[in-house]
Amino acid sequence: MRLRIDGVVKEFDGKKVLQGASYTFEKGKIYGLLGRNGAGKTTLFNCLSGEMGMDAGKVLLEEDRQARELEEQDVGYVYSLPILPEFLTGYEFVRFFMDINRGRLQMDRTIDEYFDMMSMTEEDRHKLIKGYSHGMKNKLQMLLFLITKPLVILLDEPLTSFDVIVALEMKTMLREMKRDHILIFSTHILQLASDLCDELVVLSKGRLSSVPADLLRSPEFEQSVIDLLKDESHAENA
Repeated sequence: MRLRIDGVVKEFDGKKVLQGASYTFEKGKIYGLLGRNGAGKTTLFNCLSGEMGMDAGKVLLEEDRQARELEEQDVGYVYSLPILPEFLTGYEFVRFFMDINRGRLQMDRTIDEYFDMMSMTEEDRHKLIKGYSHGMKNKLQMLLFLITKPLVILLDEPLTSFDVIVALEMKTMLREMKRDHILIFSTHILQLASDLCDELVVLSKGRLSSVPADLLRSPEFEQSVIDLLKDESHAENA
């Protein structure tokens, strides 16, 4: 399975944030999306998820040598600022989510088994979401993807709000999930990107390009990425 982004353009008030962005992402890898503040990482995610329309270009999902347009239900999006009903407990929200999707989704676990997979305690799962930390809210978002199993998962700064133990658990889960999903996450932490990702993609001047594989584990990795982000002539990787 592959996700093919082809010539995506998005502009705001005459300014092109995405300028013909193109790239191909494959199942079985974790991709790190790097870019300076304002480079358009969130804009790209919003276009992929259907939150925002594109001005030009197309996004295709290729399965079994067949290509089709990416649909909203194909994508799971972990927002940097989680959007959840804070008047419910985590348990109430997940139970409601499972109930309304039961006819559409094949669920192979009970609600408590899903919470166990996320290492959420009995106390936490029955606490109001309003009282959750930022990291707990992100865990709850991730739990929904264990249920829905979207083909493409986008994560906007997913691990920065977790403590060391939970971050390690989430890394392990992402490595397991990549077997069946296309995983793309944006981050500004180069060490995290180097540690977790199979491939790094830079968004600069509205275009996408890859960090050469031989740099990913090299001592010059951080400086090389900084140089790429500074390079105004950094061109699209076709």
